[in-house]
Amino acid sequence: MKQFFSILIFVSTPFSGLFAQQISKKALSLEIKSWDQERLNALKSATGWVNLTGLFWLKPGENKFGQGSDNDLVFDHPEFPAVLGKFILNDHEVIWETAVNHPVSDKGKPVNRVVQFSVDSMQGISLAYKTFRWSIIKRENLIGVRFRDLANPALDKLQEIPRYKVSTDWVIPARFEPSMVPTITTTNILGQSYQQPHPGKIHFQVEGKSYSLDVVDEGEPDEFHIVFGDDTNGDETYASGRFIDIHKPDASGMTYINFNKAYNPPCAFSEFSTCPIPTKANTLPIKILAGEKKVH
Repeated sequence: MKQFFSILIFVSTPFSGLFAQQISKKALSLEIKSWDQERLNALKSATGWVNLTGLFWLKPGENKFGQGSDNDLVFDHPEFPAVLGKFILNDHEVIWETAVNHPVSDKGKPVNRVVQFSVDSMQGISLAYKTFRWSIIKRENLIGVRFRDLANPALDKLQEIPRYKVSTDWVIPARFEPSMVPTITTTNILGQSYQQPHPGKIHFQVEGKSYSLDVVDEGEPDEFHIVFGDDTNGDETYASGRFIDIHKPDASGMTYINFNKAYNPPCAFSEFSTCPIPTKANTLPIKILAGEKKVH
């Protein structure tokens, strides 16, 4: 998720001069209020995490899909037919075939049979039926159906994300240390491990004590991404940690970490998402009393 940085707060460059000035508490509060609303809007959007209502892993060959209990993939909903169609998984692609008399569409155009996902190119399309939408995801050796309902009751239930009180104390300068290795191992909640680009780590202090966090590069031009845990997890914050994004360092190797923008992973909002979990090295032995709290 992209961050939104206010020029009202940080008006000087390079980063060496960033903390020479006093950060306005009022400006920071306004910035975070706007950031919170942007985040809530994204979570509740058509491609957000809150409308997820199913995750179905495909087996090779045909996977019949519908409300009927004899289907390979069962979605029990009064607005869903006994059999909507079927997914066909082979070595190279996922094909969707619509059952007779059911108006499945792609961008408003009727679909009878279509290649929904190419395993080789990792490209796919989203299909629609009434308020339902689905696409194909790949998680290492698993290929599944990510299923959404744009009328999911969870959308109305989520009106705000609890958070800690905004504080300038949690906007902290950090020194970037380049990595000696190109990748780092990440593990997700499914128990799968994979490699991610690892530019380095950041070093910072909290109440006079030094800490560090590994960062990964997810392809954003100006940001690095961090999955971290701390001693609030499972109590006040989501049990499997939180995420935070930071600016890439300046020429002198300095950046900052704004823990007020620590945010919940998708799994905090839906059981039908897959998320990375913090490494041991990225689990801080302190309480980060900033950013989003758990929502359930």
